[in-house]
Amino acid sequence: MEGTVVDFQAATAAPRFARSLHESGFAVLINHPIADELVATVYEEWLTFFNSEAKHRYPFTPDGQDGYFPIPPEEQIRTGRRDRKEFFHLYPWGQAPAEVSLAAATYRERAMALGRQLLTWLQENSPDDVAARFSRPLPAMLENANPNTLLRILRYPPAPVGEPVGLRAGAHVDTNLLTLLTAATESGLERYSRDGKWVQVPKIGGSIAVNVGLMLELASDGYYPATMHRVSHPAGQAAQRSRMSMALFLHPADDVVLGEAQTAAGLLAERRREEAAGP
Repeated sequence: MEGTVVDFQAATAAPRFARSLHESGFAVLINHPIADELVATVYEEWLTFFNSEAKHRYPFTPDGQDGYFPIPPEEQIRTGRRDRKEFFHLYPWGQAPAEVSLAAATYRERAMALGRQLLTWLQENSPDDVAARFSRPLPAMLENANPNTLLRILRYPPAPVGEPVGLRAGAHVDTNLLTLLTAATESGLERYSRDGKWVQVPKIGGSIAVNVGLMLELASDGYYPATMHRVSHPAGQAAQRSRMSMALFLHPADDVVLGEAQTAAGLLAERRREEAAGP
């Protein structure tokens, strides 16, 4: 039952969601409470923003990690060190472009509320021995954590004409508890299955794909696996269109112990050092 599509409104949604995350590290939510119109507004506004020079007014801060991250130099992309993408990090305390509305901030708050509900589902549907390993109940891990949770809005540009089509985002695992990935404007999201194959994550209009991060894997002692995933280029004309997507990285409070005395703050700092160093 890998990669289950879960109807959020169904009576069996909570156990199906927990089982899917246990078996594959992924689930795809449909009929969830976040309106399609809100997502469409965010994508439309931010595509215009990324296509403008205004984005350069909000350069990212190395310490805070908020703001605009440009497409890396071509040499880094060709050698596989970086992905061909640009994105903006939205934190409640960080930079927010004046050129867009509050739609993205509204989405962030609603996605965080959905994330809390999903953690409650996992808390209530985890085996007793797994739940006993949590240093505190999963929803409680979010208390005082609002500043840490990140909304990343991304634009992948069209594939270069005449060049071999590779990946839009290289294989990786996320750091946080859960990642909520709003259905992108183009397909391409893939996960690595237990039998060693890359499997397309269903792209369903209005859906949200949810995947496990390292923090939840550690907190559950591997019961919920942080699954490798990547973004491939779609075939045909779709590869010549920009791909807009959004990822909410749901983080716990800094002092949450994840396992073996590893705190959330310690793991996040470690991962940021690794990312800065590159491959």
